[in-house]
Amino acid sequence: MGDEEERVAEPTGARIRVGVVGVGWGALVHVPAFRAVPEFEVVGLCARSRSRLDPVAERFGITDLSTDWESFVRRDDLDLVVVATPASTHRDMAVAALESGHHVLCEKPLATTAAEAAEMAAAAARSRRATATCFELTWTADRLPVTDLVAGGFLGEPYFVRLAQSGAYWHPTHKAQNAWMYDLEAGGGYLNGMVVHDIDWVCRMFGEPRALCADVRSSIDEVTLRDGSTVPVTGDDTSVVLLRMESGALVELSSSVVGAHTAGWRFEAFGREGTIVSTGGRGPRSLRVGAAGDPEGLVDPRVSERVARSGVAWEERGATAMAKAQALMLEDWLPAFGGEPTRVPTFHDGWRAQRVIEAARESSAGAGWVEI
Repeated sequence: MGDEEERVAEPTGARIRVGVVGVGWGALVHVPAFRAVPEFEVVGLCARSRSRLDPVAERFGITDLSTDWESFVRRDDLDLVVVATPASTHRDMAVAALESGHHVLCEKPLATTAAEAAEMAAAAARSRRATATCFELTWTADRLPVTDLVAGGFLGEPYFVRLAQSGAYWHPTHKAQNAWMYDLEAGGGYLNGMVVHDIDWVCRMFGEPRALCADVRSSIDEVTLRDGSTVPVTGDDTSVVLLRMESGALVELSSSVVGAHTAGWRFEAFGREGTIVSTGGRGPRSLRVGAAGDPEGLVDPRVSERVARSGVAWEERGATAMAKAQALMLEDWLPAFGGEPTRVPTFHDGWRAQRVIEAARESSAGAGWVEI
């Protein structure tokens, strides 16, 4: 057995030593999430400059710092590298880390193109390391009960699934986001920013997508940033995607972030054996289910909300809610470090989501139904 094969599994009882590249979302979500799971230890941070690193390092008490990602991701004293940088940098960082023998967790979107994501998935397969694409929304209090119900067969044969999301992030009355969010080539737009989570979620519940038809739009041509400068908008703010799934289900995903005073989503799933209806977002969340033929109709299933094993208490808002969700995802990922399959999305799943996004753009540009 070669050295690569010997490193597939972690030593029994050893903490998994984690290095995080990127201290924006990395500091808001990744570091708190890893610290909530005792099997992991965040030992190092990397960012472009000390001015970004030092405040984060002081907050978390981490002293092992670097501004050189190329050497950082190749260190032999790390077990796992987290890539939490802009999407345009994901491929180079993740592939270098995998080729250096590390497990890798990468933020979504996995890459800016499906071709880059395919390279990353191929590198993961060659490395035989554990990989994860950070689709942590599946583990939120809104979505995890739905995931479990579907996995448990509540719907039976699925017929139709609809997920509609809305927000005000790009409405003219909303404060501007970072410039890269409006730049498609940099990984911006809301197919990459939000719908990518939905694509992964429905694919892992209802099987592989076989074909799609979509309309993808940018409602505004340019945006004024907080410093007063303007940038052109090439990313999308509104999309409707129809997916024909391998399971036979038809899935409709719609999203728009130009709705003033909006911030929420609604999920509906109809199957031979039952119906699931769930709502979430900034308003009250609800989950209603009904078994086919049950005269009570839709009822509250009163599921218990899952909490982290460590007992860390989290507020259900913003980045804190995402950190909680990621901590639960990390708990479910642990068997992967011993070579076992898990339900945590891998680089292959990240590639599939990017392929769907590119197919949606192809369809919207005039291709009609696109085979996947």
